[in-house]
Amino acid sequence: MSSHHQILQIRSDPFVLSHCCRHTRLTSSLTLQSPLKQPFSCLPFRWRRSYRGGVRSSTTETHGSKKEALVSETATTSIELKRVYPFHEIEPKWQRYWEDNRIFRTPDDVDTSKPKFYVLDMFPYPSGAGLHVGHPLGYTATDILARLRRMQGYNVLHPMGWDAFGLPAEQYAIETGTHPKTTTLKNIDRFRLQLKSLGFSYDWDRELSTTEPDYYKWTQWIFLQLYKRGLAYQAEVPVNWCPALGTVLANEEVVDGVSERGGHPVIRKPMRQWMLKITAYADRLLEDLDELEWPESIKEMQRNWIGRSEGAELNFSILDGEGRETDKEITVYTTRPDILFGATYMVVAPEHQLLSYFVTAEQKQQVEEYKDFASRKSDLERTELQKDKTGVFTGCYAKNPANGDAIPIWVADYVLASYGTGAIMAVPAHDTRDNEFALKYNIPIKWVVRNEANSSDDAKQVYPGLGIIENSSSLETGLDINQLSSKEAALKVIEWAERTGNGKKKVNYKLRDWLFARQRYWGEPIPILILDESGETIAISESELPLTLPELNDFTPTGTGEPPLSKAVSWVNTVDPSTGKPAKRETSTMPQWAGSCWYYLRFMDPKNPEALVDKEKEKYWSPVDVYVGGAEHAVLHLLYSRFWHKVLYDIGVVSTKEPFKCVINQGIILGEVQYTAWKDQEGNYVSADTEERLNEHQQVTIPEEKVIKSGDHFVLKEDPSIRLIPRVYKMSKSRGNVVNPDDVVLEYGADSLRLYEMFMGPFRDSKTWNTSGIEGVHRFLARTWRLVIGLPQSDGSFKDGTLVTDDEPTLEQLRTLHKCIAKVTEEIESTRFNTGISGMMEFVNAAYKWNNQPRGIIEPFVLLLSPYAPHMAEELWSRLGHPNSLAYESFPKANPDYLKNTTIVLPVQINGKTRGTIEVEEGCSEDDAFVLASQDDKLRKYLDGQSIKKRIYVPGKILNVILDRTNVKVTTK
Repeated sequence: MSSHHQILQIRSDPFVLSHCCRHTRLTSSLTLQSPLKQPFSCLPFRWRRSYRGGVRSSTTETHGSKKEALVSETATTSIELKRVYPFHEIEPKWQRYWEDNRIFRTPDDVDTSKPKFYVLDMFPYPSGAGLHVGHPLGYTATDILARLRRMQGYNVLHPMGWDAFGLPAEQYAIETGTHPKTTTLKNIDRFRLQLKSLGFSYDWDRELSTTEPDYYKWTQWIFLQLYKRGLAYQAEVPVNWCPALGTVLANEEVVDGVSERGGHPVIRKPMRQWMLKITAYADRLLEDLDELEWPESIKEMQRNWIGRSEGAELNFSILDGEGRETDKEITVYTTRPDILFGATYMVVAPEHQLLSYFVTAEQKQQVEEYKDFASRKSDLERTELQKDKTGVFTGCYAKNPANGDAIPIWVADYVLASYGTGAIMAVPAHDTRDNEFALKYNIPIKWVVRNEANSSDDAKQVYPGLGIIENSSSLETGLDINQLSSKEAALKVIEWAERTGNGKKKVNYKLRDWLFARQRYWGEPIPILILDESGETIAISESELPLTLPELNDFTPTGTGEPPLSKAVSWVNTVDPSTGKPAKRETSTMPQWAGSCWYYLRFMDPKNPEALVDKEKEKYWSPVDVYVGGAEHAVLHLLYSRFWHKVLYDIGVVSTKEPFKCVINQGIILGEVQYTAWKDQEGNYVSADTEERLNEHQQVTIPEEKVIKSGDHFVLKEDPSIRLIPRVYKMSKSRGNVVNPDDVVLEYGADSLRLYEMFMGPFRDSKTWNTSGIEGVHRFLARTWRLVIGLPQSDGSFKDGTLVTDDEPTLEQLRTLHKCIAKVTEEIESTRFNTGISGMMEFVNAAYKWNNQPRGIIEPFVLLLSPYAPHMAEELWSRLGHPNSLAYESFPKANPDYLKNTTIVLPVQINGKTRGTIEVEEGCSEDDAFVLASQDDKLRKYLDGQSIKKRIYVPGKILNVILDRTNVKVTTK
């Protein structure tokens, strides 16, 4: 680095300097020259582009990573920040005001005669990375809704908290020795600071974290209610076990056989785990979906996850080596009992409990090897339709109850122990997967359903559909379903099975009971004791809650499958208070889902030490009116929350059957477009549309400034014959495309970021981030500022006061305003935030054409702007002479009288030929119409300087101006 001292000239206030210092320190010394004469040794966290009058500065070190800035090292640098409006002063000022005065606090006791509006974000996990610009999308939307409803007279509940237990903090503790609580509190502080910098109107008095004992006391209390009602139990179940992480992982935490976090190998193995009996509520979870104002796509995802189906359980007797029936049976569940005669083999899951009983000695080693092979796959991998089917013959046979045939029993991983009974009757003629397996292993195929739409003999293809049953009769068993339709045959098979003891009618669900234990330290302790003598589980007394986590310094996996809590020997070993018998505490902890299942209830009454939530407060605030979050939570989080809520409803804790009235999924904000080109071995560019083997060439990324659009494609600016490939990706640290909102706020202000995220496109759609795109809404805010305040003075500052007058508004001004009021109100309430901004832009464009800015027009517009850009709106409101915050001012209402369309489009002819149109009021006089025509830019050229012979005017129909060509020209000006 150059030894020259850098000179930084900043026209700013202490907030900007302190904000910069929080994020950056220079590796070289700096001298500050500013009106404040204040020492300064930093640059802003990240400059995205050069400011007018300045360039970027030297190497900076930010949060431990060095960043090269774009500047010559040999010259003294002068950076002057010129802002189009003083957001750097306005935003911290009003954030301090809101916090100091607790403007957005919802009182504990509200006037319940007023309507309520409970709007909630899916509260975040506070990761070490902090926010990126994708996070504020949903938060801004809920904030706009909350601000609107406050101004409309509602009691608004708009809280924020932290879903703070979880594996990432524990893994960080293992890697660094830092206690998870320390890391979590640090991350929460960072998230809170970032959220406050964006001006969100959260009631911070209600802030909560799932890791606080005062909170998880009630998570444990809910678990005890589940336990008492038989809805929490222990079972031996196959789980995703990650030896490296030392914990059980949910299916969604396993990707391609390795852990999502860390990429560690994951195996399937049976473990005794706590389970929650969510299947007991399957029907209610399904039926009550119809009452919800949720997107149909989310409801359909939940229906599919629950997966209710009707069919039959059928029993297949296991045969011994001599072909005789034993006293053991394999039960299968099928939705197609009509094709029972077509079952030519059976398949059991590798985890099936009877597998070790009937596998033959000759096949045992192969089966054991296959079980180990299958244990390394996730359920998703095992059931992938496109995967190659694998399996091993067990050496044993079972009896098909319909015809008495002995059919082979195979073990294969495409059958899961967690679905149905863990075994299937395989009908290769009428099931695609069974057919592929049968063809691979040369197993017989028997067709028993005739496809009426294709009666040719060529139809010996796999046919999974319904039709007419054939080849399905047995004198031995007394079952004959030939020539029946599939539906009739299914009913007859069920009736026969129930009569003969071979099976029964059955309703089944894809939904499995909820695996509710993790072998981790950083989670809620499960409030259960296990007696040493008997192994009996005992619930601890509710009076002993919360059962807090013991202090632990070693969070590493035990290597034995025992959770890290087992190392806290003095905490684990205890006695049962009721009997005095020695016991041990449960050492597994609850999954991260637990705390997030019910937090919406605690926000209603966060400080209550006596109850989860006060009944009257719950009755007033329930249900959540609007719940906003990502589509990735459309199934599990929402399903688990609904399950817990229904249990709480059954025991009288809550008054509603459902927790969330309306759920909205915001779209994803993708990283900026990346343009890819290819170069050959000589370094020459290769166009993406001319070479088939692009993968043989070097791939390079092209900066946006070197790209132009040509037709429907993107090409190199310097050589348009070279076509490029544009791609967008989710923001991630690994791709280096994460945009930090702190940077955007520093350069453009929080209001600009809020507006841009809402203006990018429809709220529910995915959108691509473009940093340059924020400049458009930034200019809009600057124009709004100048409209009310005026132009900056010569030194760049703005004078106090406004340009607003006390003139009476004109009819045109009133119509423009009320059109904007109607538009913005409707678009916010319909969550079409982008078009609401368009409505305000149209207003500002119109207002710039006026000769004055009446108070009766500007003040309502400032109130309209406030949900979107609250900092600017508060400042303008203050400068307009109001001593208090506008947060509870009445939101403007559109007057229908000003929304009526009382203008018409009048064609104008010159010498009988239509030359243009003008917009006139209904009932407009001939003279007024002529004046408007003569002022119209298009018509003026025909009238200017011409002598008028006569005018023909039909009100509301036409104005025809006849020119006198013989007379002296007379100007119309």
